[in-house]
This record gives sequence, structure tokens and C-alpha cells, in this order.
Amino acid sequence: MSTTPNTSWLDTGRYVSDGGLETDLIFNRGVDLPEFASFPLVESDRGRALLRDYYDGYAAVARRAGVGLTLETPTWRANPDWGARLGYDHAALDKANRAAVELLEGLRDSYADLVDVRIIGAIGPRGDGYAASGEADPDEAADYHRLQVEAFAAAGADVVAAYTITSAHEGLGIARAARRAGVPVLVGFTVETDGRLPDGTSLQDAVALVEAQEPPDGFVVNCAHPTHIAPALEAGEWLGRIVQVNPNASTLSHAELDDADELDTGDLALLATSYDDLRERLPGLSVIGGCCGTDARHIAALWGV
Repeated sequence: MSTTPNTSWLDTGRYVSDGGLETDLIFNRGVDLPEFASFPLVESDRGRALLRDYYDGYAAVARRAGVGLTLETPTWRANPDWGARLGYDHAALDKANRAAVELLEGLRDSYADLVDVRIIGAIGPRGDGYAASGEADPDEAADYHRLQVEAFAAAGADVVAAYTITSAHEGLGIARAARRAGVPVLVGFTVETDGRLPDGTSLQDAVALVEAQEPPDGFVVNCAHPTHIAPALEAGEWLGRIVQVNPNASTLSHAELDDADELDTGDLALLATSYDDLRERLPGLSVIGGCCGTDARHIAALWGV
């Protein structure tokens, strides 16, 4: 297993990522997001303005920190199953995914003063990001996610990244689809409070399975508090392959967050100190941001700015 992450799609080595887009829009900005989907916002002037304001907050953090910025498309739900619930067929989804990259390209132009800006085509799981949905067939997963991957590649995204994936085999399928499309790829898993994927697989085993068959350009862990991620980081060379960690603000479990009526923004000091503990164990960590419950304040705290 390689111990050095392939970060050829990165230039500066350190990047600010954004926070919990959907939770910020819903709870902090009062935006209605049916099915927790933010991608329809790219289709209206008001939606694009909301997204620009959201990303501007993280550009400001990157500016203060003197590092690069990754802009992740608001497309975590823009796949066939979730899109169908919102009335989107394959053609409409393709258009939305391409439009999301186009929006971020415009933002990148406006952030010319930053060290570097990279566009990530964000992919979510076929099922629920908080629950295991059965064993996926890697080839079926590759075919399922292919349309979104190809849309990002055609639109010029620097890399595609899968977030909150609950199955190693689905992660493998996404990596396979990206390799076939000729675009760099990051595979991201979420973990429960015990550090294991929702289907019970250890994070190390999930990374090893994907690495053995379709090595991506790096791995991501997201949508879990640092204190939940820490138990997963069993010592070994594999830790050097984790390039991005985007934690939740809250220490609640996924099940508890699913049932919550109010946003838990967590303990900012605990988030920062527990994240610092992760940094010491992850030599390849390059991209630092947040997930559910976090906003620009949380990311600024993680960067100490």
C-alpha cells in the first residue's frame, strides 16, 4: 500500500474546505431543502446568490489562513435515486451537475487573490448517508454513479470526491467510475461513534479494500465528530492515505442527529482540540473543513484564524 497520497490535483498542499452546506442553509439561513438537496439552488438567481454568500465565508477563512480553498459542488444529492424524488431525470441531473461546476468556476475567478482554488465535484451515497443500505456491487455502483462523474469530468472539475459513503464496495465503485472517466478521485467514508462504518466495517479495512482494487487519489472521512473518528485511526501506513477530514460539530450519533429538531453546533473548543489530535496521526492531511452543524466559524477555529 502506498504511504504517500497522490495530491497531483493540489498545488499548495493545504486547503480550506467548506462546512455543513445543507445544515447551514436550513438552520442558519431558513432555506427549505426538500430531501436535503441543495443542488436545485444552482437553477435560480436567488439560489446562486445564497450559494455565493455561503462560499464567500470560506474564501475569507482561506484568505486569513494564507492557504488554498476547495470549492465543493452542492451536489451531494444529485444522483438518480434522490434526483427522481425531486422530479429530475438523467438529463436534468446532468445539466444541474454541470451548472454547479460552472457556478464554482465563476467564484474561482472572483477569488483570484487566494493562493489556489480547486473545484471538487461532490458525490453522495446512493442511499442514506447515515445508515448502511446493504452490500453494494462495485460494478453496479460504478454504473450508477457514472453519469454524475462524467458530468463533473466534462464540466472541468479538478477532482470528484465521494462523501458520507457507508459501504467500502460503493466507494470502490465510485473510484472505478472516476478512473474510467479519467478524472482524479477521493473516496470518503463516514463512521459511527465507535469509528466503524455504518455497516460495521472498520475504516482501515474499507480503505484497504478500495486501495487494493482501484487506488484513488486519497481518502476522506466526514460527517462524524473527531472523537468518533479517533478510534478508527489504528496505527499503520494506511493513515498517510487520508487527505481530508470534515467533521460534524456535534458529538451526537447519526441516529440522534437524524431525530433532532434543532441544530447542534457543538462545543467549538472541543471540536478544535479533538481535531488537533487527529492531525498528529494523519501525515497526509491536506484539506480541512467541516460537515453537519459546522459553518465558517467552526472552520476558522480549526485553522486558528
